[in-house]
Amino acid sequence: MPEEQQSPPRREIVTGVPRGDRRRPPAHAPARSEISEQTTLGATYVRALMRSQLRAGLAALAALGLLVGSLPLVFVLPSGSSRTLVWPALGVLVYPVMWLVARWYVTRAERNEADFTGLVMDPAERSPDR
Repeated sequence: MPEEQQSPPRREIVTGVPRGDRRRPPAHAPARSEISEQTTLGATYVRALMRSQLRAGLAALAALGLLVGSLPLVFVLPSGSSRTLVWPALGVLVYPVMWLVARWYVTRAERNEADFTGLVMDPAERSPDR
């Protein structure tokens, strides 16, 4: 009897999500639900955000207070040097420093909000670029 040629076994290709990428339910309820349900933990999250924003605001206010508060001291200097420093101090030096303080404050506030959003979001909902 002639030998029949057997074809090699058929390969099956399995497609699906790799094991490490499967979505698992979170071990705890996301912080967003804690906040929306107004639980004690949610109130703690919001209070922490408000406290960090207040710290940033008070630091910016203190820096501006030192800047503006020190200007009269510049004007009280002996009359010869004081008169030459008044207009450069008021017209030129104050604004770049105020801009830097404002820029720092906005950056800090945005970072606080981004940290809070990262804390509140469900890990499965986060975008892959973060």
